[in-house]
Amino acid sequence: MAENTENKVTEEVTENTQEVVQEQAAPETTVNPEQFLADFDWDKYEEGIEKVDEEQLVEFEKMVAENFVDTADEEVVEGEVVYLTDREAIIDINSKSEGVISLNEFRYNPDLKVGDKVEVLIDIREDKTGQLVLSHRKARTIKAWDRVNAAHETGEIVNGFVKCRTKGGMIVDVFGIEAFLPGSQIDVKPIRDYDIYVNKTMEFKVVKINHEFKNVVVSHKALIEADIELQKKEIIGQLEKGQVLEGVVKNITSYGVFIDLGGVDGLIHITDLSWSRINHPNEIVELDQKLNVVILDFDDNKSRIQLGLKQLQKHPWEALSEELKVGDKVKGKVVVIADYGAFIEVSEGVEGLIHVSEMSWSTHLRSAQDFVKVGDEVEAVILTLDREERKMSLGIKQLTPDPWTDITTKYPVGSRHTGIVRNFTNFGVFVELEEGIDGLIYISDLSWTKKIKHPSEFVAVEDKLEVEVLELDVEGRKLSLGHKQTKENPWDKYETEFAIGSTHNAAIADIVDKGATINFNEDIVAFVPSRHLEKEDGGKLGKGEVADFRIIEFNKEFKRVVASHTAVFKEEEQRIVKAAQKKAQQSEAKPTLGDANDALQALKDKMEGKA
Repeated sequence: MAENTENKVTEEVTENTQEVVQEQAAPETTVNPEQFLADFDWDKYEEGIEKVDEEQLVEFEKMVAENFVDTADEEVVEGEVVYLTDREAIIDINSKSEGVISLNEFRYNPDLKVGDKVEVLIDIREDKTGQLVLSHRKARTIKAWDRVNAAHETGEIVNGFVKCRTKGGMIVDVFGIEAFLPGSQIDVKPIRDYDIYVNKTMEFKVVKINHEFKNVVVSHKALIEADIELQKKEIIGQLEKGQVLEGVVKNITSYGVFIDLGGVDGLIHITDLSWSRINHPNEIVELDQKLNVVILDFDDNKSRIQLGLKQLQKHPWEALSEELKVGDKVKGKVVVIADYGAFIEVSEGVEGLIHVSEMSWSTHLRSAQDFVKVGDEVEAVILTLDREERKMSLGIKQLTPDPWTDITTKYPVGSRHTGIVRNFTNFGVFVELEEGIDGLIYISDLSWTKKIKHPSEFVAVEDKLEVEVLELDVEGRKLSLGHKQTKENPWDKYETEFAIGSTHNAAIADIVDKGATINFNEDIVAFVPSRHLEKEDGGKLGKGEVADFRIIEFNKEFKRVVASHTAVFKEEEQRIVKAAQKKAQQSEAKPTLGDANDALQALKDKMEGKA
């Protein structure tokens, strides 16, 4: 085993002290430093018995500096394996004694042998037994960080051993340091199975170091990208529109497919995958599938490449039968529905549009979703066919007879029917008599008596309503209906009951601008101008007062009734004056002012109940 420090550098002096002193006193004698150390008695020197010449001390210190390594704690030095046991390795670091390191620290190197050079760290200079304690593991760690930092600064490629998986990536051993390899940095293409990389040695590039938390991030993708960049430049320089290339499906998204062209990525938009409509690209392709694609376009620097797959196949319109013509019946599947209509695939890649107006004979348009849904198999008639523009319009309603063909027979003017309220407008109500036959009731034809501001005040959608055909325009396919015409017009009766000059008793309902209103019944609301509210005593009627009113205007067409209270007693005055005049003429006597006053007084007394 190793000796202690003093035993290794000195031995007991065999010659006596006096002979040594005599040799020191002879200046012409050359002293061998090694022999000096071997013969010198350090015990006597420490006790002050022996004295050493200064020149010999200088020689001694020089020899120690040349032959022994003076290391500080935590410093990494290189040592040599001088002996191996079953459990330990004896390492000579050219110090005063050898050090011992457990073989466990060399598990990564099962081929360790005597004579190998290894890096060690002086862990304990002397333990309680005087033994020098070294650490190879700590030395590896320190040196590893130096190497990692250097690799990060210079961009050097390092080897690493993939130890295991972890959340978001892999753990890699680089120079004995556990580094993190993110999943996105393993390869240029998405990785679906991380386990295939475990226990493999790979090349990496150190891309990030966090010294505070001792974190190292490495990338394998960076090395691949560097190689790809060279290939990419070569490929981009040869790209041309219309060129057909082989590629591999790299990624599939909802809007398209990314193709790896050998270092350059291109995109096949979902509309360029198939002539038929598809909901998702995975209906056509799958990951890692090899495809032939055509270059459709690219930007100036060719960084965005637009590819096509369907363009390599013959267009379905070119394969469409030449015998197909307008008027023919076709069958197809509903592939897309919009508010304005539905697209029908009559053959693979060939679609026709059924506009919502061609789904039913009804002039009351509805959403296409009210008639069909995606996936339905429908039959239709070809309405238009443009092979050059590759457009086709279809119709469903043409499969059934046009209900307007015998409209004059089924719905003559004056006939009465029951319809269903379909919708409102500000000016009226649309009523469906049957599928394809709609008519309009103007708001003025809803009621004889009610003043309606909006049809919703009178009727609701889906209500059944009795109607009478008022007008019929066959060419314009328009039907004018009325509801009030199915009932008797009460104003015919009111025209007699409230004839001009007739008197009725009622109360003032409300005072309004320029007059007042009175309600004779639920249908007739009469207007009384302000000057016709004057009473006989000079006052005016107020709200709630009951009095007689004379009808002075009645208009059945405009449902206008005007009444007057003043006319009641004014007319009586005129009648009495005329009676007095007639009596005077019969008596051949001139009427006097007094006679007239007497007559008026008599009228007044009569109205007050005195006479």
